[in-house]
Amino acid sequence: MPMTTVIRRNPVRFLKELKMFYNDIWEIPGSKYLSKPDFLVVDQRGKKRMKVSFVALDDGETVSVVYEELN
Repeated sequence: MPMTTVIRRNPVRFLKELKMFYNDIWEIPGSKYLSKPDFLVVDQRGKKRMKVSFVALDDGETVSVVYEELN
């Protein structure tokens, strides 16, 4: 069972870097894909947090990224 990876970075910067590689990035609070996120991005100051998941097709091709900001 895959576990969520915690990344200690600025969530806004992390999202900008993802946009360089993925065209479809969606903020969808409460998405079923975020129930077990791939990443939990935490600001080092602890003020901002974000859940991030990759959405893939059955053949394994990643088609988009879904995120939700937590405060």
